[in-house]
Formats: sequence, structure tokens, C-alpha cells
Amino acid sequence: MKYRQFPGTSISVSEVGFGTWTLSTGWWGEKTDDEAVAMLRRALDEHGVTFFDAADAYGNGRAERQLSEAFRGRRSEVVLATKVGYDIYDEAAVAARRGQQELPMRTDPAFLRFAVDKCLERLETDYIDVLQIHNAKMEHVRDAELWGTLRDLKREGKIRAWGAAFGPAIGWLYESVELVEREPDVNTIQMIWNVLEQHPGSAMIEAARRHAPDCCFNIRVTHASGMLEGKYTADTVFPENDHRRHRPRSWLVNGVEKVKTLDFLTREMTLGQAALKWLLAEPLVVTTLPNVYDDEQLAEFAAASDKPDLGAEQLARVAELDETNFGVDEGPMSYKGAMTRERGANLDLQTARNPTGRPALHAAAARES
Repeated sequence: MKYRQFPGTSISVSEVGFGTWTLSTGWWGEKTDDEAVAMLRRALDEHGVTFFDAADAYGNGRAERQLSEAFRGRRSEVVLATKVGYDIYDEAAVAARRGQQELPMRTDPAFLRFAVDKCLERLETDYIDVLQIHNAKMEHVRDAELWGTLRDLKREGKIRAWGAAFGPAIGWLYESVELVEREPDVNTIQMIWNVLEQHPGSAMIEAARRHAPDCCFNIRVTHASGMLEGKYTADTVFPENDHRRHRPRSWLVNGVEKVKTLDFLTREMTLGQAALKWLLAEPLVVTTLPNVYDDEQLAEFAAASDKPDLGAEQLARVAELDETNFGVDEGPMSYKGAMTRERGANLDLQTARNPTGRPALHAAAARES
């Protein structure tokens, strides 16, 4: 396992991290707490994974409790990230919640401090390495008091780094753009980005490159909801409780066709590993968070860090495929959040499918090819 540094901090993290949503929410199949704790320990002890990402909303604190049990007495060996913003303490809202429905959000200073203290209790620690606002919306991006509270928490030693996680669905281009413009000292952004879904992530990275010198990215949905694991066919049927079961069939059929164009990436590694190496070719990506359901996946994804880097020719070919939507004719992608600038346009990033042309990794590939 290789490790990268959060810019401007002493926080070093594994290139492949572990997102605990797969262990704590039940949306990827049920796991007992004992099974979850054992897998978390194996991730650290057998594979060198040190970055573990949670949220207070994952199982209403369950993910954080699993982490505290897994690493009790080993705090200095791991980097713990969590997220706040949803009011998981509103018992009526929690009781009325159905499926993956979002809870009400609260980000006033008093609530943020309360929520962080509860996270610290569940994690059994006196500091959080990385705190992110969970699924931040434009109103949160424009709330200077919110970000001032996070800075205060950092000065007080309760957190070491802060940022925003954008989601749950793909989109949120100008939320991220405004964040790095308004708060250029932001430490990190969590977003969806992968080989098959390069926009708007590429534009978000370019915005950070221009405006926030110490901002890095931790990436989720690294495999396009499993599509880039290379195991699906047009006949794949997902279990009843699997979130992918609710996607339109065109997502599966078109995705399988797109994946067929990526065989050239699998000469020295699996497609799942190549998907991570593509992300790690971007210097601003500090860690990746593949969905891990079992030990086989854990071993495969963790091993990606030590696989050969993708070459300039491979990166250039992926860029060319993206320009043609991987040879698949389908309707325009649907994005959430602000995908156009409301006023002003000093950073015009929405005019093309992948509007920045290419961030540094693809520019370098083009120069060398």
C-alpha cells in the first residue's frame, strides 16, 4: 500500500481507503457488527488501509461505533473521517424515514458542535482527523458561519481537517466551485468520480486547482456503482434490497457496453484495480473509497495501490473514449444541484460534457503521446 498526504497537514492516508457505508447501512446487504469489526481490522492489519470514512447518519451512529470497536487502543494507527449535517437526533424524522430518504439537515453552530461531540463519543476519541459536511447544498456552501465553526473546531483540536461531501447523487458542480472560491483554505472534498462518470468531477478538480491550493479529494462511487468491477452482464439481477435494483434497465445495458471498451486496461490488473489507478493518476486525489462488501473485494482493491501506474497512452485512450461516451448513444446525463453559474462566469465549466478539457493527468498524457 502506498500513502499520500493531505496538503498542508501532517495527515497521511492510504491510497485505498474504506467507506463504512457498506457495513453499517444495510443497503449493500446485511453484516453483523462482529463481521464488520473483523473486516475493518483485516483492512488495516492485512492490507495497510489506514483511511476509514464514516458519517453519523450511517446506521444512525452504527458506523462510528463499529470503528471505535475495531480500533480501540490503536487510534494513532488510523485516520478517521466522519460527516455531520443530518439531524439524526430528530426521532420523529428518523422514524418516518423510508429507504434512502434524506433526513432534515441542521448546520447551525450549536448543532454542529453538538453533533461533533456525539461523533467523538461514538468514536471514543478526542479528535476527528477529517470532518466533512454531509451532502452539502448551496445554502450550506454560502453559510460563512458554518465554515467558521469548522475552523474554530480545528483550532480547538477537535478536528484536524475539514471539508464537504457532495451528494448523494452525482452533480453539485457549482456548489463545489463556490466552496473553493469562498473558502480557499478548505482541506478536502468528497465527490463521485470514476472512469465512466468523469463530469462534473473533472471540473470540480480544476476549480480546486485554480482556487484552493491545499484542497484534495477523497473519491466515492469509484466503480460506477459496481459497473467498473467488470462482473455485470445485461442479464444481471440485483437483490431486492440493493440500491441498483431501482435504476433504469438502460443503466445496466449501456454500462455493460461501455465497460467492453476498457479491456485494454486489464493486461496487468483487474478492471476494478485499473479503475482505482485511473483515479490515482490525478495528484489532487488523496484517497479512493471503493465499495467493499467482502474479503475478496477488499484484497483486490487494496492491492491496486501497488499495481503499475497507468501509462500515458492508456490515459489518453480513456480520455478519447470519454469524449465519445464510450461509443454508446444515450440521452443526456441527469445531474443534481447547480450545474450552471447563477451569476457571473469567471469560471465557466458547464459548457461541455467534460468541460475542462482534461485535468493534469490527461494533459500530461496528451503531451507524452
